[in-house]
Amino acid sequence: MRVVNLNRNAVLAEEVREARSPWARMVGLLGRDHLPPGHGLLVVPCSSVHTFFMRFAIDVAFLDRDGRVVRAYGSVPPFRLLMGGRGARMALELPAGTLERTGTRVGDFLQMAP
Repeated sequence: MRVVNLNRNAVLAEEVREARSPWARMVGLLGRDHLPPGHGLLVVPCSSVHTFFMRFAIDVAFLDRDGRVVRAYGSVPPFRLLMGGRGARMALELPAGTLERTGTRVGDFLQMAP
């Protein structure tokens, strides 16, 4: 799936997979050595994310049901717990630096397309 920031006309990722099952949501990116540029993971439903036991930093954008960014975290190192806050329904996990590179911030709308 491709993710585009409609406010900034910027592509955040071209290859995003979804984690919808309880097992897929729990495992997330654990066990990987890195997340390649242009890749990501959309966790649905999700209102919090942890980076315990991860081997690399990530960016995390929490989105509401309409795809609006309600909270954004850049370059989150391993062993952190992140809360999406009010309205968070899903989390988009991306390579560290993606949110800054694309100018993505709270209030922006992200479009997910196959």
